[in-house]
Amino acid sequence: MNGSNENYGMKKRLGYGFADIYGGGAFVVIGTFYTVFLTKALGMSPALAGLIPLIGKIWDAVTDPLMGNIADRTTSKFGPKRFWILVGSVISAVTFALMWIPFATKSTIAQFVFYMMMYILFSTGFTIVMVPYNGLLPDMVDDYTVRAKFSSVRMAFSAFGAIIAGLIPTIMIKDNTGTDEYLKVAFIFSFIFFFTILITFFATWEKKKEIPKTTVSETFTQSFTVFKSRSFRLFIGIFIFGQAAADFIMGLAVYYIDDVLNAYGGGNFTKLMGVILISQFIGMLLFAPIMAKTSKKFPIIIGTPFRLVATIAMLFFSYEGAPFMVILGLSFVIGLSMAGTSTTIYAILSDMADVDELITSISRPGICSGMATFIRKIAAGLSSALIGFMLTIVGYNEVIASNGGRQTAATQQGIAYIYVFAQAAFIVLTLLLTVLFPMTKKEFEVIRKEIARKKGEETSVATPEEIAICEKVTGFKYDKLWNRNNAVKFSNK
Repeated sequence: MNGSNENYGMKKRLGYGFADIYGGGAFVVIGTFYTVFLTKALGMSPALAGLIPLIGKIWDAVTDPLMGNIADRTTSKFGPKRFWILVGSVISAVTFALMWIPFATKSTIAQFVFYMMMYILFSTGFTIVMVPYNGLLPDMVDDYTVRAKFSSVRMAFSAFGAIIAGLIPTIMIKDNTGTDEYLKVAFIFSFIFFFTILITFFATWEKKKEIPKTTVSETFTQSFTVFKSRSFRLFIGIFIFGQAAADFIMGLAVYYIDDVLNAYGGGNFTKLMGVILISQFIGMLLFAPIMAKTSKKFPIIIGTPFRLVATIAMLFFSYEGAPFMVILGLSFVIGLSMAGTSTTIYAILSDMADVDELITSISRPGICSGMATFIRKIAAGLSSALIGFMLTIVGYNEVIASNGGRQTAATQQGIAYIYVFAQAAFIVLTLLLTVLFPMTKKEFEVIRKEIARKKGEETSVATPEEIAICEKVTGFKYDKLWNRNNAVKFSNK
């Protein structure tokens, strides 16, 4: 497909978005059920179960930056990023299934090491697909508004992936202490993920550009110099806290329904997940046109206050026998607002490579994507570890859980407090950082214009207002911009 074709119609947007069924769905299954699988089905302590994703994310400290560099520097007839998306389609499907293989042993250490290694394999497969995918859009489309439209469609697919990833397991896993049901779910999603990633490979394109040359010693230095950008640092904060709020919902949902409300049976958990995920999907559709007419950060600004109120209100209905329709109503508001956060985050991500290019003179969308993916996964790992640690602190007993029993009243109350107050803290931080984020369409167009000046494609002279915008967005003095040393050296001197 020719990337120079400016007819970016819905067919192309749909093709681009398909792969995020994997991106949006994989961690919903894992975040919702993996700790439950390890604790309730296998009897692992919540502290150890929560530690496994964190160790996997530490491994990502190596793989994500490396993959970002590789994605920017691969030579292939398919395009460097599309080549790795193709390779990753197979690897991601296989590694996802491996995570859920039952491994019963009397050795706690052997069991922990086995599932830690399976998680690391999965995390590597996820990196191979998602780092190039997150960096693909800047190499497909230059226009700010068109990128927003592509990102909106992608987020709709992400929400759809989350829906099926949230609902299919809740329907199939009738007994959350049985291992076979988890494995069946894993095989189903392995096939779904493989085909959706493959569709995106065939439907997308990359514009030809010069492949940058980087020495091995520069590879990791370049990965971390992306944080020199003021916009990127603020974006990462939005990314971390915005997604952490979602992690705590998905990671604690089973415990909240099963242990606090005692309402896992009768399809109630499926109803709760369905409401949250479907409301997210509706939110994606609502926020897309709003974002196109306002700014990419507006969905967070308008959505998070409602989410905060609904989250705190959940505390008053966190007891056995609470009116479930009220809980579903509050969950609908939360899911709708979560959509605004996701829509904003991935729309902004596609613009970070342009800010970075103005700073460094190097086009590095893969590196920007790699570091964003890495930080996001580290945050997810920390969320999982924090959930496991907090469950331990409030007295969660894995022996009682694996035998299908109820936790103590104090533990139930502790789970409710974690479910509400952790989310609330992350929501407030997300909103504050979004307000501080310095770039809208106006600033983006100034950045693109300045890049054109530096390349000799624009003959005008920057106005004082444009200079001020460049400095505000990048965090650099104007005369320090467009310098390769900003990419290969930690110091700005």
